[in-house]
Amino acid sequence: MPIINSYENKISIKSWAEEDRPREKLSGQGRRALTDAELIAILIGSGSRDESAVELSKRILRHYENDLNVLGRASIEELSKFKGIGEAKAISIIAALEIGRRRNDAEEKAPELVTCSKDAYNFLKRFLVDLPHEEFWILLLTQNCKVLGKELISKGGLNATVADPKVIFSSALRHSAASLMMAHNHPSGSLKPSQQDIELTKKISAAGRLLDIKVLDHLIITDSSYYSFADEGVI
Repeated sequence: MPIINSYENKISIKSWAEEDRPREKLSGQGRRALTDAELIAILIGSGSRDESAVELSKRILRHYENDLNVLGRASIEELSKFKGIGEAKAISIIAALEIGRRRNDAEEKAPELVTCSKDAYNFLKRFLVDLPHEEFWILLLTQNCKVLGKELISKGGLNATVADPKVIFSSALRHSAASLMMAHNHPSGSLKPSQQDIELTKKISAAGRLLDIKVLDHLIITDSSYYSFADEGVI
């Protein structure tokens, strides 16, 4: 019996029944009729000689445990390692998932008043989730806890970032803030504060007392939850 090469036995999307092709399926049946793999297939447009765009999309999703949140954290370099995915297709996938994330954020209106750790988390989480590196942000507040603004203080690596107290209080004074809250993310998913986190929190709190600017809290934010220094009695 002759051996048939696998790619010769593949059926391209163009030869599928029209109602089964992702683009035609979306047009005829609506966006909710498509699977995640079919939606991604529309983004990447084409597969390779060995597999269709849908099959390639299924392979990518399997690698990321069929979890769009996990896929949403993938880098251009990671996605480009898949055969059939170049830089342009990787960028298309990342851009589409980022739009979805921002749409979700837009539906959750940020609080105008921040009076507790939960409020601060709801305000800042959109800036600190799905990041492969650490970032340090501050939230600036009036005497009545109305939000004056937010500011990115620093970016770091996978496990650390450096926050300069001079930069923090320079921003607070510039906005005439009565108080502030700090937050940084842990890409590892751990909510446990490091010794450096604890020492920095105490240092900035002490500086705030000297300047009569209250440091209300410091949050550690992960993709699914947060840790509050104030709630835990550390600040």
